[in-house]
Amino acid sequence: MMLINGEVVDQLAATDRGLHYGDGLFETIAVTDGQPRLWSQHMARLSEGCRALGIPMVDCERLQHEATSLVKGAPRGVLKIIITRGSGGRGYRVPECIQATRLLALHPWPDYPASHYEQGVTLRMCKTRLGINPALAGIKHLNRLEQVLARNEWGSREADEGVMLDPHGNVIEGTMSNLFIIEEERLITPNLTQCGINGIMRENVLHLAAQHQISTRIETLSVERLKMASACFVTNSIIGLWPVRQLDDITYQQNKIVQALIQTLSEQHLITMAS
Repeated sequence: MMLINGEVVDQLAATDRGLHYGDGLFETIAVTDGQPRLWSQHMARLSEGCRALGIPMVDCERLQHEATSLVKGAPRGVLKIIITRGSGGRGYRVPECIQATRLLALHPWPDYPASHYEQGVTLRMCKTRLGINPALAGIKHLNRLEQVLARNEWGSREADEGVMLDPHGNVIEGTMSNLFIIEEERLITPNLTQCGINGIMRENVLHLAAQHQISTRIETLSVERLKMASACFVTNSIIGLWPVRQLDDITYQQNKIVQALIQTLSEQHLITMAS
């Protein structure tokens, strides 16, 4: 089911700038028991993205009302919200009068196997690099061609996720996730000031680590450090947290910190394993 500007339709205006220029933002939100999870955090990031792009922020109360009506009764699902700058003529210059488009769609829940949480997943290094752009770093804008190219470097059975680097060879994130390593009992995640998405689950894991007196750092991360780490895991709002079992020819062992984080996130209903 899909709502566009509050109407139950599945057609977008051909003049929409989201289609022509990727001029917009999106949020991908887990739905459980008819409720979108971590709503306030997603709205805070969406608001920040709108501010960065100069798109008038949609009324959050209206957006929440539409989202609630769309996901009502859904035991599990994925809510995708897209905000574009709306319609406009040819050319990059934005219209003088901006009427943002809001698109909400409910998708089926991806039933990832329980083994992803219990035994870990396999990663591979991607050849496609992320471009440097501090003005867009952190926000979830609609320009995702780098991730599309990276994800299509391998078949579905070859790996579960791919690691993306910046042009300097620094580790930034996965194609659909943020990445963490454990190094000398410290939790380390890459600096995202130049590129990458500041994930909602990334923020939750950093906050959770602080609550458990686990030392954390946000810093530049090389491929060498990634491969030498004692443990590695990836996060996003849908998967929650996946421990990494293998990266190319590197095998990681199970780690008590990672297992503790999984347990806590599960208790907080931020991880939904396949039934």
